[in-house]
Amino acid sequence: MYHFLKSAFYFNLPTKFLRKSLNGHISFRWNSKSFKTVEDIKKIRNIGIIAHIDAGKTTTTERMLYYSGFTNMMGEVHDGDTVMDYMVQERERGITITLAAITFNWKDHKINLIDTPGHVDFTFEVERSLSVLDGAVVILDASAGVEVQTLKVWEQANRYGVPCVIYLNKLDKPAADIDMCLQSIKNKLKITPLMLQVPIGKDKQFNGIIDLLSPQKHVWDKQGSEKDGRNFITHNLDTGDKKTDFESIVQEREKVIENIVDFDDAVADKYLTDGIDSLTIADLQAALRRITLKRTAIPILCGSSYKNVGVQLLMDAVVNYLPDPSERNHYFVNNDSKELCALAFKIIHNKNKELLTFLRLYSGSLKSGQQIYNKNREKSEKVGKLIVPLADDFKEVPLALPGNIIVATGFKEVITGDLIFSSGSAASKVTLKKKQSDEALGPLIQVPDPVFFCTIEPPSVGFQKRLDFALQCLQREDPTFQVEFDESIGQTIIMGMGELHIDIIKERIRVEYGIDAYLGPLQVAYRETLGEVVEHTHVLDKTVSGSKHFAKITLRLYPHEKAQKHINVIVTKENDLGKIRSDYFKAVNAGVKGALNNGPILSFPVINVGMDLLWLQVGRGTSLAMLSAAASQCVTAAFRKTQMHLLEPIMNLSIAVDKGFAGRVINDLSQKRSQILNMELREDLEIIQALTPLSELKGYSTELRALTAGTCSFTIEFSQYQKMDSNELAKTIEEVTGFAPR
Repeated sequence: MYHFLKSAFYFNLPTKFLRKSLNGHISFRWNSKSFKTVEDIKKIRNIGIIAHIDAGKTTTTERMLYYSGFTNMMGEVHDGDTVMDYMVQERERGITITLAAITFNWKDHKINLIDTPGHVDFTFEVERSLSVLDGAVVILDASAGVEVQTLKVWEQANRYGVPCVIYLNKLDKPAADIDMCLQSIKNKLKITPLMLQVPIGKDKQFNGIIDLLSPQKHVWDKQGSEKDGRNFITHNLDTGDKKTDFESIVQEREKVIENIVDFDDAVADKYLTDGIDSLTIADLQAALRRITLKRTAIPILCGSSYKNVGVQLLMDAVVNYLPDPSERNHYFVNNDSKELCALAFKIIHNKNKELLTFLRLYSGSLKSGQQIYNKNREKSEKVGKLIVPLADDFKEVPLALPGNIIVATGFKEVITGDLIFSSGSAASKVTLKKKQSDEALGPLIQVPDPVFFCTIEPPSVGFQKRLDFALQCLQREDPTFQVEFDESIGQTIIMGMGELHIDIIKERIRVEYGIDAYLGPLQVAYRETLGEVVEHTHVLDKTVSGSKHFAKITLRLYPHEKAQKHINVIVTKENDLGKIRSDYFKAVNAGVKGALNNGPILSFPVINVGMDLLWLQVGRGTSLAMLSAAASQCVTAAFRKTQMHLLEPIMNLSIAVDKGFAGRVINDLSQKRSQILNMELREDLEIIQALTPLSELKGYSTELRALTAGTCSFTIEFSQYQKMDSNELAKTIEEVTGFAPR
């Protein structure tokens, strides 16, 4: 056995798929025979699991893998042996940090599934997952209903138009309340729930589900030899079933059918003509599929993944109600469906630090060794190997067909959000729904700004190159993680989405790159903005190495709600800006962009500023670099002429606390400049929602535990930037610079 494990390690076999059983034997967790190639695009489902933290996403995914035959043992989050949470940090902390993709089969269908994080610090993983998915399963804790992060992922799914089904998980909990969940779905998600199932039993007695469409009764044996939930008993309901209130089930069935009829004209005609008995199960399922794809209402299913009840029925719903790739039109209309069109949505490094690029293929096929064209970089590259993602293991394939998610090696220039085509001519035939930006990311993937930053140093000078390489790799994997070198202090600055995010980055540097880096104290990432309209003319007249450079530029700056990507050119008869050279325009934009990176108050980036170019005069022989410098100096001088404001990040804070401690928490929040938005009593818990400045939440987890004797939980997410008053501004300037403002 020792030699077997040693050889597995030596040949870099997926040791995570080796699990030691109670009798000491080793069993392979991945059953390769269960993996079959599915070429029919109608039988492919690209889905994601999205939810609030601790709703049961990874546990549900593990059951799906087990019941599909992909694995021969069920992993548990608390045991740290799940297939999807493969990172060391994920297993130690019991949370999902990065999205994990896996492919398995269910009832002659191929399911490409992505398990996403629930923690707000890693919300970008959800963002980029939804950008390529065709459907999603939203999981709710049946005892909590729609929570704060549920609202966030639902908003993301709405933005990408992703059809969803909702799965009410944890119905075995004493506090589970279906009526409360349905009401919260109506009130908070603003969509009509279609309850397709009725649970059998409550609390610990929950052991089955009644399907209202069939109608059939499914019962799981949780005590006998089949307690793993793989097998369950199914039989039709009739009036002779003494354990079931048949009349109430009939009423519930009629109610859900009437709701379906209200949302689908096809079955409505048949219902009105021939009555409810004329509607077959196939009719109802087809109607539900159309409703789900239109997002006019949402199917609701129930179960308890941890107790192995209801997951197979959820998988059936994925096949029956969520769309196949041909039914979804994501970013664009491809005029030639035979040409390759794909989106790079994630990049990771394997153990050998080789780049692995996750691609979603929208049209055409991709072969190993094929030459491709990157529309965003305007460069051609060659594909190395093609591999099917199986969490942290991979299966090499020679060809990838449209509608699939695939991993490619060999790319050097591709980054997250790049569009990949078979050639430059193929790229020109594609019409984007939304005008593609000139930024590094693609047309729709939104990268949130980091809210925390700190310095990072290697343990010694000898580790500096290794640290730079580690930061470069991690930044390429995670666009929300940013790295800058501050020349004024001669140190490297790292920026992230929260304390946990930066802590995970430090751990990854230590574990994966062998560098015990030192982090400085966490600081808040403030922003600066303009207070009023200002106009400024700047003249640059310099002679450098015998060459004369002259530029005269006039800019008008004004407050603007959204960030502008380019300067507005105001054309008049006098300024002749209608004939401005494109290279001059790019140079001016580059200079302005550089100036916006450092505001006049505390050198934080300046946001929410619009700019008009009113005048531009460039002397002969003036270099583009000098023109950029002139534009930058003009913006900086304009900032000094007007009033500037410091903006602080405001967080949406949600706290669940025993009602006996609610008074203490509210009193503490009032001292943290919080604005209480809502208070909701749920059983013995008080749910408090508030807007709180991020600067007041440093170390809040420790404070809150001490305040409530460890009986609470909370989540925070970025809400908005807000102007600081003069008193808080003075405190912040002194805290950041060490000097009190004059």
